[in-house]
Amino acid sequence: MSAASPLQFLDDRRSVPSRQLGEPGPDPATLRRMLQSAVRVPDHGKLVPYRFLHISGPARLALGDALAERTLARDPEAPAAAVEKDRARFSHAPDIVTVIARITPGHKVPEQEQLLTAGSVCFALLQAAQALGFGAQWLTGWMAYDEAVATLLGLGANERIVGFIHIGTPRMEAPERERPDPADLLSHWQPDGR
Repeated sequence: MSAASPLQFLDDRRSVPSRQLGEPGPDPATLRRMLQSAVRVPDHGKLVPYRFLHISGPARLALGDALAERTLARDPEAPAAAVEKDRARFSHAPDIVTVIARITPGHKVPEQEQLLTAGSVCFALLQAAQALGFGAQWLTGWMAYDEAVATLLGLGANERIVGFIHIGTPRMEAPERERPDPADLLSHWQPDGR
């Protein structure tokens, strides 16, 4: 296959650490185009069990300040380095798209499938960002699972953060890492006695 093949594009996908993402980020039209690709995921029942929350500009720093406060509320003796790390978490990439799962409890589509759809959106958004020449990283961290952070970001009772997708211009070539050999992960099922 040629280097320009769609499979090569998939094989070349890699995350750029958020600390290595800088300006410029996508303009509004480019971000909408990324999201247009990201929503083309399997969605059993057509529930659209996700939504997006865009964090950019000064809001990134305000969120960092709130996280630093929350870190101290969770652990008043947290080391200063940990507090500052949380303060800086959203200060690197110019754009962060928070993918939020919107779970419909009691629906015939199991909650796990709804959550998997939202997770698929995160991966598709990573691919769309890279296709348009940007770097991206899917992060969670304690703040993705913290009720006070969920309230701060305006999540409803049936919502949860699936990922913070950090998007920007790479300041370095994305690092490669060793990948598993699919042959080592593949097994074949056969019914007993055949």
